[in-house]
Amino acid sequence: MITLFPEMCDTVLGESIIGRAQKKGAVELRCHQLRDFAFDKHRRVDDTTYGGGMGMLMKAEPIALCFEELCRTIGKRPHFIYMSPKGKVLTQEKVRELAGLENIAILCGHYEGVDQRVLDEYIDEEISIGDYVLTGGELPALVLTDSVCRMIPEVLSDDICFEEESHYSGLLEYPQYTKPAQWRGRDVPEVLLSGHHANIEKWRHEQSLIETAKKRPDMLVKLELSESDKKLLEKNGLL
Repeated sequence: MITLFPEMCDTVLGESIIGRAQKKGAVELRCHQLRDFAFDKHRRVDDTTYGGGMGMLMKAEPIALCFEELCRTIGKRPHFIYMSPKGKVLTQEKVRELAGLENIAILCGHYEGVDQRVLDEYIDEEISIGDYVLTGGELPALVLTDSVCRMIPEVLSDDICFEEESHYSGLLEYPQYTKPAQWRGRDVPEVLLSGHHANIEKWRHEQSLIETAKKRPDMLVKLELSESDKKLLEKNGLL
């Protein structure tokens, strides 16, 4: 990650599952201070925009120098991503694609953004985490990093940890419950207490369909529903 706030990113990435994954060598994460590649004594990496307008723009040369140094350090060119509200919105499909890459570099923008020339010269793709604007690219970069890292082997205890989650299969995840079996008058569905694995799997699939139809009906458009799936949704008034 190329950022003005490496300490902020290191703090987040050093905790929980991603922190443990780094310690056991499943992933390697590095945050590079962009100001180390500035020229003046004030370590400025921004300047006013040509054509006027409010705000400052991140300069091309410090970013170029940092990226080129990164390429020399790892001995190859990483896939270079710029976190931007103008990018394609991040999806689980994109996360799976990125998890298959060996090296990724992420540029975190600030101020009014980044000089277009460095984007044209180096950036492979722009990615957004949603249709809204934040004060900087660090939070989106952390979201991207976390989502990609957890797909890498040995980061989670088992592949099933993410294969049954929302979006992985194109559906939202089914409701889940833990002890006690009854809480404030609300019972855990009886099928989950039955020990009958085939019935449990059937129930989970049906609940995933219902959850998706209720909360994200746009996702169903992309799926090929079986006849039994269609009947279930029709029965619940969701199709």
